[in-house]
Amino acid sequence: MARRRHLRDRLIGVGLRLLARLPLRVNHALGGAVGALVWYLPTRAARITRINLALCFPEKDPAWRRRVGRRSLMAMGRALTESPWLWQSPPESLETLAVQPPQYARLRERSAGRALFLCAPHLGSWEFAGLHAACHGPMATLYSPFKTPEVDRWVREARASTGAELAPADRSGLRILQQARDRGEIIGILPDQSPKGASGQHASFFGRPALTMTLLPRLLRGRADHVVFLFAERLPGGRGYRYHEVVAGPEVADRDFARAAAAINLHVETLVRRCPEQYNWAYKRFNPPPEGWPDPYRRGAPE
Repeated sequence: MARRRHLRDRLIGVGLRLLARLPLRVNHALGGAVGALVWYLPTRAARITRINLALCFPEKDPAWRRRVGRRSLMAMGRALTESPWLWQSPPESLETLAVQPPQYARLRERSAGRALFLCAPHLGSWEFAGLHAACHGPMATLYSPFKTPEVDRWVREARASTGAELAPADRSGLRILQQARDRGEIIGILPDQSPKGASGQHASFFGRPALTMTLLPRLLRGRADHVVFLFAERLPGGRGYRYHEVVAGPEVADRDFARAAAAINLHVETLVRRCPEQYNWAYKRFNPPPEGWPDPYRRGAPE
């Protein structure tokens, strides 16, 4: 068993290195083809994508949802194949991929000493957004280790190479984020990832309750730090990435976590509506449901 795992990890490492050597345009074409295949086959990802789009866009016709669903899985395929390419890219190469400087860079320059929270949902290229953000100053970001050692080592080295400090999703990671906040650094958060345990709050997301993290309002309590919700739109033909940013107000730091969670989801929803075809609709965003609500992902749910 251990020997097979070792062989598997080595093969994964070889595959990642091959993807890293492809020109970005070719890399994205390959990822898009993989995503299209996942859409047309009877896969779990395609099924969840159809359910989520039916829940979030009931007013859209089925043809629109099918088109967005297919493009979304193609975008997720590109997110998968582009990651090793981005991991091996030096900071100066990452800078050239942004078609314009992010607004948060100017915001940070004007507000020395205040922490900057960058909230990047699973939309566009969140891997590029995280690596690029670390080029603009010291940064701490939440991190869940990969099960495959080869992948985990590569990700750790890549993110550290641009200056990011990785914070594990536990109490030690929370201390790292608090210390980075107190030093006025950049803090990276994925705001649309369902928290584990009882650390979340159900709040509306596209009109349906979704378990939402409360880490952001907890870290912001009593402070006047900056919060920016953003995503890096992946441009066609490997031409780079375009930022979309929304500067949040004090609503995301509300002491009432229900109101703060609702504000967080509203900002994420605003960004998703700008580019729904690059959102990860294959994620069970509405699981677990609140008490009294059915599980939308059970067999027989509408698609």
